[in-house]
Amino acid sequence: MAAGGEEEEGCEHYRRGCLLRAPCCGKLYACRLCHDGAEEHQLDRFSVAEVQCARCRLLQKAQQRCEGCHNLFGEYYCGICHLFDRDKQQYHCAECGICRITFYFVSLRKCIENVSRQDCPICLEDIHTSRVGAHVLPCGHLLHRTCYEDMLKEGYRCPLCMRSALDMTRYWRQLDDEVALTPMPPEYQNMMVQILCNDCNARSTAQFHLLGMKCGNCDSYNTAQDGTCRLAAEEP
Repeated sequence: MAAGGEEEEGCEHYRRGCLLRAPCCGKLYACRLCHDGAEEHQLDRFSVAEVQCARCRLLQKAQQRCEGCHNLFGEYYCGICHLFDRDKQQYHCAECGICRITFYFVSLRKCIENVSRQDCPICLEDIHTSRVGAHVLPCGHLLHRTCYEDMLKEGYRCPLCMRSALDMTRYWRQLDDEVALTPMPPEYQNMMVQILCNDCNARSTAQFHLLGMKCGNCDSYNTAQDGTCRLAAEEP
């Protein structure tokens, strides 16, 4: 009897036709999450070299189909992550070092090298071995889903690069109205300031306002002062 159960359909985490032989302890588990939940150490899925067929029990090298009974271990198989699962349009991203689902990540603008090997910037715990699901920000950085939800209670920016962690377009338009309805004192009304946008990295000049300064390139208010203030009349 395998340490993690021997259901042909896999486990609560994945549907697969094999068990992983953990290189750390030699025990058989349906997946690394099942292993980590039962043991006091963690399974490195990249080091998995052997699997056992759930149908004929043949122990063999990690591969997509059983070499004995030809049982399909998974519609999708990654020889790097040793991920067996149903076909969800996954692919292995070499830059990030993890398997991703195509339709979910198609809108991401960039990948971060080995992002799954980094610690969560909120709780500082490992993401790769965590049983808590990961959330990918638009900037490409990863953090635990629960940490992401907690972060949104306090702010809206990635704690690593300060880029907006969600679509803020509607809020920026509300801020446009608030700025228009909240004039600055006369001595500040013609004050201009150089700003740097955290969302598009563009530098521009904006009218100084305590509620926020709007990026001249992408209309974001996720900006920071990048120079001294000066009166508009002083501009060349």
